[in-house]
Order: sequence, then C-alpha cells, then structure tokens
Amino acid sequence: MTRRPAYAASVFLVGASLALSGCSVLGSSAPSPTTPVPPSVTSPPTPSLAKFYSQKISWDDCGPVRCAKLTVPLDYANPGGATIQLAIDKVPATGSRKGSLIVNPGGPGGSGYDYAAAADQIVTGSIRKSYDVVGFDPRGVQRSDPIQCVGDAQLDGILGSDPTPDTPSEVTAAVALAKGFGAACKKNAGPLLGHVSTVEVARDVDVLRAALGSPKLDYLGKSYGTLIGSTYAGLFPRNVGRMVLDGVVPPDLTSEQVAQGQAGGFELATRSYVANCVSSGGCPLGSTVDAGMARIRSFLKQVDAQPLPVSGESDVKKLTEGWASLGIAEAMYTKQSWPTLTKAMKQAFGGKGDQLMALADQYADRSSDGSYQGNIMQVGNAVNCLDQPSSSSTATYEADVTSFSKSAPTWGPFLAWSGLTCAQWPIKATGTAHRISAAGSGPILVVGTTRDPATPYAWSQRLATELSNGHLLTYDGDGHTAYGQSGCVDDTVDAYLLNGSVPANGKRC
Repeated sequence: MTRRPAYAASVFLVGASLALSGCSVLGSSAPSPTTPVPPSVTSPPTPSLAKFYSQKISWDDCGPVRCAKLTVPLDYANPGGATIQLAIDKVPATGSRKGSLIVNPGGPGGSGYDYAAAADQIVTGSIRKSYDVVGFDPRGVQRSDPIQCVGDAQLDGILGSDPTPDTPSEVTAAVALAKGFGAACKKNAGPLLGHVSTVEVARDVDVLRAALGSPKLDYLGKSYGTLIGSTYAGLFPRNVGRMVLDGVVPPDLTSEQVAQGQAGGFELATRSYVANCVSSGGCPLGSTVDAGMARIRSFLKQVDAQPLPVSGESDVKKLTEGWASLGIAEAMYTKQSWPTLTKAMKQAFGGKGDQLMALADQYADRSSDGSYQGNIMQVGNAVNCLDQPSSSSTATYEADVTSFSKSAPTWGPFLAWSGLTCAQWPIKATGTAHRISAAGSGPILVVGTTRDPATPYAWSQRLATELSNGHLLTYDGDGHTAYGQSGCVDDTVDAYLLNGSVPANGKRC
C-alpha cells in the first residue's frame, strides 16, 4: 500500500486489491546485507563487476531532461551473463553544482525517471541550485524492461475484484485470480521476473553512483524508496553520503507485520479525515467520528453486495468494493484530497459511483479511457513476492482478518488479504525480513509523519533507532511523507543535504 508521492497522483497502497501484495521487505538471489560489504569507496569492485562500475554515461537531450541508459547485470550472481539497461535522467543544477542527488518516489514500481523530471516540484529551489537531480526507472519499471503481466481490461477485473472474500466460494475465486495473475507474469515477463528484488535494485543504485562519478551516494527516497535506501545502506555503508528516508518501510518487518501496520495506519488516517469532515459541518458521514467510520464500513459492504453504476467513457461500469476501497484510500495520501472524497461519498450515497471511481483511477494511475499510464500496479507484485514470502494457507489470512479488525475494523479485512498474490506466486521468495544497522555509514536522516496512512510513524521511529547513525525528524501532520508538505521539514532536510547538519534529537515540525 505504498505509492509514489504527490508530484503527479499520490502514492501507492501496497495492497491494492488481491492483485497487489503488502509492501514487503528485502531479498534477492544476490548476497544479503549479512554478507561482507560489497564494493565501497575504499575497496574497488570485483573484476567481474568492474566493467559495470567503470562505464561512462552518455547523456542526450530529451526535452526538459538529459537522459541516458545504464547497463547492469540481470543477475549479480552471474555478472558475465545477460545484461539489462536502465533508463536514467537528470535535471542539471541551476547554480553552483554540489553533486548528484538520486531520487526515488516509491512503489514498488514508481518511475524515478518521471520523479526526477518533476524536480521543481519534488525538491526546494535551494536543492535545485546545488544538485543535479537524477532519477532512474528501476529494473522492470516503465522504461527499464517493464514487466507487463496482463492487459488493461484484465487488470481492471483484478483491481475491481472482491478484496475481502468472506465465503468459501469467494476465497476459492480469490485464490484462482491470484494464481492466474502469477502465471501470466511468469509467462510474459521472462527471466527478469526473478531479478527485480530490492537488493538488486540497491546494487543497481551503486553502479549508478559510480557511473555518475560520485564517491558517495546522496539520496532522497520516499515510501518504498526508503526500503531501497536502507537496503543500500546495509550493503554499502561506507558509500552512504547524505541520505534522506521519508515515510519509512522498515526492512525487518514481515509481510504480515507490514499489512497489519498499514491497516492501523489507514484506520488512523481515515479517522482523521472523518474528524475533519464532521468539524467542517454538513458531513455526509454523520455527526461523530465513530458514526462516520461505521458509515464507511456499511457503505463498503453495500457496494460489495450491490455495486454502483459508473458513467463515462471508462470500460468500468460498476463501482465495486475493490474500486471503492482504492478511491477512499487515494484520498488518505494527502489532506488536500479530503474535500474531493467528501463530495464523492455524498454522490455515492445518492447512488452514483463516478467521483469515487475517479479517485480510484488516480490511485491506479489509470486514465478515464481505461488505459494505465505505467506498470506500477503489476510490477509491485514481482518485487514484493521476491523480497519476502507469504503464507500459502488461506486460514492464515482468515485469522488475520479477525486479528487486524480488532484495531482496524475498516481497513483490517482489506489488508489482511493483501499477501494472497505472493502466496500463489510462481517464483520462490529469495529474501527474508532482517534488521539493518548500516554500521560505518554517515548520518542518515529519517523522516516520519505522525498520521501517515501507508508508512505509519512508528516505522520511522523503528528504523531511526535500528540504524547505527540514524536521526529522526518528526512531522506532526496528515498524509503520506513530509518533505514538500512543511516549511519546517523542508528547511531541516535542506540543511542536512546542503551542509550535513542533522536535527537535534526529538526535532518535531
């Protein structure tokens, strides 16, 4: 249920319907962070990887950005074998150049290329003056050998399917849908499907760092991008320069713990939305927060039984529980979307699903004509399912529904089933949850938002404590991620990136 930040749409729920599994933790066929530290600034790359580390980037003009390709091995365990090319871009510094800031917006599956291209929106003017903002599409994403498992119409059916099966026949149908999706991915993605883990992406980042001529990595990662960053720090601690991790996914949480944490995060965020709706007057959800939350739950049950009509050009003609859940979730990523959600709920209570479906389209990066703008809603599964295993027993998910619902009655059932796709995945997971300390790294700035729906604040606290040189910055606010949402946060992050100044212990904005 993590998504990319709001430079374009929002950010991704790591468990969109049964097709998308919970944002998982690291792993790959490459060495894990528990093995000896790979190439660093004090030890050159092994001869088998030297050709990748020594490559020179040939930049071309591509409209508003400079663009290029970076060659990396398909399998780091076999660097002499097949290779793939990653799409990279940069927006040059507007002033005296300090270095390169590599950015990633999350996902898994968000386009870092598009993110960097929006440099004026994602970083402050001070950072733009000093840094080339560099982005890349991770392996399997968009311009970098994109993984496409199913067509648009099939993906519509998956995202609109029942996300909370509660009868034996519905569970059977959900398992079949998940298994079919995995089989389609294996058929259409080829060998790359087994090599899109977070560890492999982190190793790609180090090759990119070297190709840019940067002795150390300066990095801004949001949401799932923080998992890439912490994984990198675990693999290459001595290569860490100035690293900002905003909206954290801790690498030592199991997939079940991630799902339960997100259920609580979305519950808290939704309660905050309802409280705002009630205090604003004329709220269609009711006159109290508890009544409003109950109204949302009853509405989702109603559309599960009787979907609402959707008009317009879209091939989707019915707002199902799956689509409605995504529409509501979309509005939790930024407080600016709350008035839109209130209007959509009011329309839905009147019997029409158009406005809520429009929010769901934004969440899924889907146009109103039914086409998807990227492949984030497909490749995320491939990453998550490699990073960490999920239980193959449906009884586990049924038990999780009961457990999660105790503290998150609205979102617990939805998130409890989010691991089902990975349970049916055709490739065995190659990673497990484990703690990363990144001993020997420079200071790492961890940013957490107190009412973040997708990456709960407790996760940022957790990672900041686990890192040997972690420093926590707290934003007391709503929405997913904080940099770009608060002048106080922006000033603190900029001071760190520009001067290396870490905030005082307990700093809050």
